[in-house]
Amino acid sequence: RQITWRRRKWLIGKGNALPPAALGVVCDIDVGDAKSVAQRVRKIPPQFREKVADLVKGLLSARMIQKSKSPWASPIVVIIKKNGVDIRLCIDYRLINGLTQLMVYPMPLVNNLLEDLDKYLWYCSLDMASGFWVVPMTDRARLISAFITPMGLFEWLRMPFGLCNAPQIYQRLIDNAL
Repeated sequence: RQITWRRRKWLIGKGNALPPAALGVVCDIDVGDAKSVAQRVRKIPPQFREKVADLVKGLLSARMIQKSKSPWASPIVVIIKKNGVDIRLCIDYRLINGLTQLMVYPMPLVNNLLEDLDKYLWYCSLDMASGFWVVPMTDRARLISAFITPMGLFEWLRMPFGLCNAPQIYQRLIDNAL
């Protein structure tokens, strides 16, 4: 209990959504010499505007994003969760991903992992809550990852979902940790 209390800043809970930054791994987006792409804001249904504003305010207060003056802008997409009430804020990075130099990094094959399960006596399961959000963004990646909302233009300080190289960057982080 004392150890948990002393390390409480490491735990993630309501009001503490920003995990500590990982060391040794950063998210960079290499688009070569491509010109910046700025898309327009997309319409948000009226019943979800307040929820989008609350999500953006929460990301700002958690220091996950900041206001931006980037020449890049990708639109947000509102996805309704299964309960029909809550929403998930997604960003349409299809144009950015089309310009991004793909990273080569070995991803584990699930079938290989499953075949090896019977070789071990002990197992450990880790829930990497907000896992991508431990990876800091380079200055270049911050600009390129900018997204546009009715509330303005914002850029990520931590790695978001939707970038084509994010799984490889996160796998590198996991491999370094192991």
